Order: sequence, then structure tokens, then C-alpha cells
Amino acid sequence: MWKKMCVLLLAVLAFIAVYPVCFLLTGSLMGGGELKEDLRAVMDAGSGYVRITWLPRYPTLRSYVELLLDSPGFFVMFWNSMRLAVGILGGQIIFGVPAAWGFAKGTFPLRKTLFTVYILLMMMPFQVLMLSDHLLLDGLHLLDTHRGIILLSVFSTFPVFIMYRFFDGVPDALVEAARLDGASQWQVFFYVGLPLGSPGIISALVLGFLEYWSLLEPPMAFLKSKDLWPLSLYLPSIDVGDAKAAFAASVIALIPAVFVFLAGQDHLERGIAAAAVKE
Repeated sequence: MWKKMCVLLLAVLAFIAVYPVCFLLTGSLMGGGELKEDLRAVMDAGSGYVRITWLPRYPTLRSYVELLLDSPGFFVMFWNSMRLAVGILGGQIIFGVPAAWGFAKGTFPLRKTLFTVYILLMMMPFQVLMLSDHLLLDGLHLLDTHRGIILLSVFSTFPVFIMYRFFDGVPDALVEAARLDGASQWQVFFYVGLPLGSPGIISALVLGFLEYWSLLEPPMAFLKSKDLWPLSLYLPSIDVGDAKAAFAASVIALIPAVFVFLAGQDHLERGIAAAAVKE
């Protein structure tokens, strides 16, 4: 009895979580007139409620055609988002992965203290550091550039924290054995650390892509030129009267995030399991 009630409760919660995506897909297949009729309470600022339609009465792909063929600005901002996400993740591989290994297995002075400071920085919201970030980018002449946004996010503390937990789970005996065999610090990192810590690295990259694909606050604060905007700024700028474009753009923007999550889902699960394994 209790098991059936738990399953029912989970099913209801799952439906609540999935329903917005289903409504998004349905809305993207509606024509402008049908969508306006269903969203009249929002679009005309009238009274009443939004009407929920499970299936469009007259399905059409016109919204996608107009967005993909008649909206060059959408493509520009789509590739802006891709450029930012790929650039940030590439930088985190170059700088974040060695930093996480150093904090986990390094022997330099004040290692634990520096890592504690690093974690404290992770707890600070963007608004606290916005002024100092603005002054830094202004001094480097990187305001209103993608390079400035990438620079700030490359040294984010969150992926280092995630990868640190996996690298810390690498047995010290294995590291010492490699050193006794004559391996240098970099050889231990490349041939021991990276293979055993790969679940953590991939987990950090997957979670990072999901975050940076929808990055909002840094572009809003530091990008003034509209041709540099990512999709996260493009979608809120769509006029409420053009709801069909907003629905179609949201679905297209959702596809890369879903694809990356599904592609890295197994690595996330193995990474979570590996994090629990200790020497």
C-alpha cells in the first residue's frame, strides 16, 4: 500500500516537473491565432486564466520556419551562446583540472587553507563580486567582449570543487607507487590522476555546460552590444505579442542542453558512485 502511494506521489511530482516542457513543445506547434487565444489573459493583460491545451488543434511548423529562416539574429545569438559555453569549458579544462589535482594531491604549503579560501569564494553570489569584476575587465579592456565573460568564468570555483572530490578519492598508495617507479608530478597527473578522475571531470563539464549555456547575469552586466548577446538574453527580449517565436526559440535552445545531459548521464551516475569510493 505504502509503496503504491509513494509511486503515485512520485508520478505526480514527475508530471509537475515535466509539464512545462510539454506545454512548451505544444505551444511551439500552434499557430499564432490559436496561441493568442490560449494566452489571451497574458498577451492582452485581461482577466481570466491561461487555457491549457494538451494538443494543438491545427499543428504547424510555421514558428520554426520563421525563426530558422527569417531571423538571422537568432542564429547569431545561438552561436554566441555556443562560443561562450565551449570557451569557458575549454579554459576550465586547461586551468581547473590541474588546480583540482593540486588541491587534492599537492604538497605545497597552506594547501588546505588556500582551498578553504577557494570554497569561500564559491559561496559568494555574482552581485558581491560584480563591481570588482567590472573594474578588472575595464582595466584589461575586455568590457563588452566575449573574452571578458569567458575569463571570469574560466576561473570559477565550482568545477574545481567538484573535480577535487574525485581526485581526493584517488588512493594515495597508488600515487606513491607511481612516484616510487620514477614518475614525475606531471606523469602522475596524466597517467594516474586523469584516468581515475575522468568521471569527475566529465561530471563538471556536463554541469558546467548546463550552467553556461543559460548564463544570464555576467552577459547582462558586461555585454552592451546586442550582437554579442547569448540566447539567455535574446529570449527575454522577445515581445509578448510574438509568443510563437518565443516558444520555438525556447525549444531550440533546450535541445543542446538535453543532448549534453543525455550524453553525459552515465558519466554523472558513475561519477557520483565513484565519489563514494574511498581507499
